[in-house]
Amino acid sequence: MKVNCSQSDLNSALQLVSRAVSNRPTHPVLANVLLAADEVTGKLRLTGFDLSLGIQTSISASIETSGAITLPAKLFGEIVSKLSNDSPLILTSDETTQQVELTSKSGTYQVRGMLADDFPDLPLVETGTSLQLNPLLLSSAIKSTLFASSADDAKQLLTGVNFTFDGYGIESAATDGHRLAILNLNNILSQSKEIDSSIDFDKFSITLPSKSLREVDKFLSSCDSSQPINFFIDQGQVVFISVDEIITIRALEGSYPNYSQLLPETFSNVLEFNRKDFLASLERIAVLADQQNNVIKIITDSSSNLIKITTDAQDIGTGSESLPVSFKGESFQIAFNVRYLLDGLKVIDSNLIKLSCNAPTTPAVFSPVNSEVNFTYLVMPIQIRN
Repeated sequence: MKVNCSQSDLNSALQLVSRAVSNRPTHPVLANVLLAADEVTGKLRLTGFDLSLGIQTSISASIETSGAITLPAKLFGEIVSKLSNDSPLILTSDETTQQVELTSKSGTYQVRGMLADDFPDLPLVETGTSLQLNPLLLSSAIKSTLFASSADDAKQLLTGVNFTFDGYGIESAATDGHRLAILNLNNILSQSKEIDSSIDFDKFSITLPSKSLREVDKFLSSCDSSQPINFFIDQGQVVFISVDEIITIRALEGSYPNYSQLLPETFSNVLEFNRKDFLASLERIAVLADQQNNVIKIITDSSSNLIKITTDAQDIGTGSESLPVSFKGESFQIAFNVRYLLDGLKVIDSNLIKLSCNAPTTPAVFSPVNSEVNFTYLVMPIQIRN
């Protein structure tokens, strides 16, 4: 293999695919990135794969001889990143020694690699269901729910986001057992094609790991928002494809909890208030709340149009803020983890929000008011002990 390419293009591609390289690989070759040069297409293809998440991208290059080899992702990436970007790089591999010589105007480096044949094939879906998705809406579905997923690996299914496709819409949902975020979007599918009749296109669900979805969201941010991305799913394997980039994800196994049963059908107390004002008050109160246990109280008074937000960090200090609201119901007080509230409020894109609840110990639901976005954020209160 002999390749002449741009330092900046190679560096960017290495930084991208290295995000799919495991820090603790189960096999030595999984600590490497695969480089494959094709003189017919004039492309150098790079692949990182940890058996769960795979990222592949291509860059244009002048290719004298086709070939493939794997190189240590961290070492090779660090060398390339420090080379001058005003000089082309020449990569030459020796098939007998699996060594690559990297030449730039500043010097020459040799890096020992491993055979490309040892690198596992990136799983590409050839059957199943093929969809074309709006990248902006898919990014919104991820960002609006990802934060509510669990960080506890013991709750494997909850470490992902559940996507339910229904006709031309999608419902994304995530929960960690203390909170639940749900977003419903219509017209996310710009085109659809059912390949395998065993999959019910009208409605099917899949749960994808949050770690992998963070990479998908970065991938979506680089896509042309006017062009749909290709999405394939078959037997628990999901593939996203744009012009020069491919991401593959292994779905989490099992049935996601029936989260809809957590949502109360009616509410006896409903508060409406300005989202930005409420968010600003919470951020100020959180300075003290973070010193103790993150607990804040919301106290209502049916005789006034104000709510009081308080926190008490023992032996440190107390804080209190008042906020105008529109209120229907009886006077009550309810406590929350302030971090949960801040996370949810930051993804709501609406000037007005409402808080609906029944009692200080039952689920509370935050949602936008007069918004086209159908977003629901349920938070379990913290029991107050007087």
